[in-house]
Amino acid sequence: MRKLVVLSFMTLDGVMQAPGGSKEDTSDGFKYGGWSFPFFDEFMGNEMGIQMGHPFDLLLGRKTYEIFAAYWPHADTENDPGAKALNNATKYVVTNSLVKAGWNNSLIIKGDVPGEIRKLKEKDGLEIQVHGSGNLIQTLWKHNLVDELWLKTFPVVVGSGKRLFAYDSFAGGFEPIESKTSPAGVIIANYRRKGEVRTGSFA
Repeated sequence: MRKLVVLSFMTLDGVMQAPGGSKEDTSDGFKYGGWSFPFFDEFMGNEMGIQMGHPFDLLLGRKTYEIFAAYWPHADTENDPGAKALNNATKYVVTNSLVKAGWNNSLIIKGDVPGEIRKLKEKDGLEIQVHGSGNLIQTLWKHNLVDELWLKTFPVVVGSGKRLFAYDSFAGGFEPIESKTSPAGVIIANYRRKGEVRTGSFA
């Protein structure tokens, strides 16, 4: 069984929309695009290098795929290990609108998306990483397809926007794997799915 990992940047109030730039995703009038940039330092670069410094496959929603495909094929693969990893990865793009995915090693998933992702997980192969892809992530939560969550929580509140946990009916337990804090105050924490929500009482 292949491990499916969601890697996400998130604000303190749970927003994952457009962390990387002002024009990344302005849907619903979102005006704080690029909120992660002021906190991105050498420490964060090293952490991303660790998490992406091994072979993996990518699972992406259509919008994130198009953002990545417009940038990463032209990035400096000699000096940016993340660029090399992303370009070399097999990329599975979930879409009902794209007829062809032009970025190298790209394959389209449509139709029974949860079923197709389960088939991917059941095959032998590399770890499957999900970056961005907010709408796709809600489908993954809904069908309990996430094995681990590698989360970076930034010390900023933006008030509104697309949230990492926007699917209201999802509930589940997680166990921490590791955590650390960057000099700029970004909390890097990795979690593994662990069953259902446990409850109790202090009374």
